[in-house]
Amino acid sequence: MDVDYRLAFDMAPVGLVLSRNRTMVDCNRHVCEMFGASREVLIGQSFQILYPSADEYERLGAHMEPILNAKGHYADNRIMKRANGEVFWCHVSGRALNRDAPHESGIWSFEDLSSQRPVKAELTGREREVAARLLEGLTSKEIGRALEISHRTVEIYRARLMRKYNASTAADLVHKLLAG
Repeated sequence: MDVDYRLAFDMAPVGLVLSRNRTMVDCNRHVCEMFGASREVLIGQSFQILYPSADEYERLGAHMEPILNAKGHYADNRIMKRANGEVFWCHVSGRALNRDAPHESGIWSFEDLSSQRPVKAELTGREREVAARLLEGLTSKEIGRALEISHRTVEIYRARLMRKYNASTAADLVHKLLAG
């Protein structure tokens, strides 16, 4: 059986990106549609253009590196940014091709979650990071360790999120984050 791997890559039902040193070296049609940019615009660009802020790009890259190093793969749900500036929830998973240098080369998949989880409130980068980890079921102490901030700082961000989403309890906040 002859398999056309290029066609399979281009037509995959999820966004796929091949990377080197956190730069996109190839991507499929689904990524272009999801982020609202042509292949020509994306190829050769840093993943940073897909993040709401440069700070989030840097922090997440630093967070992912030891996990990729240990496991060879990484996945999470995070807020990403389309070419028109719109932010949306996205499931991102990837595999390092060299665990000793995890950002050297990899393959990444992107799945738009906006139909299940719209972004309704204006959030800061740190609020987005805390919200994503709350949705993973982490405690304030676990979030603090993951983000390298104190659990009291996490609680301040959680309180801000609760105000922005008009949530009365932590469970209510998670429910409202899931609903958008």
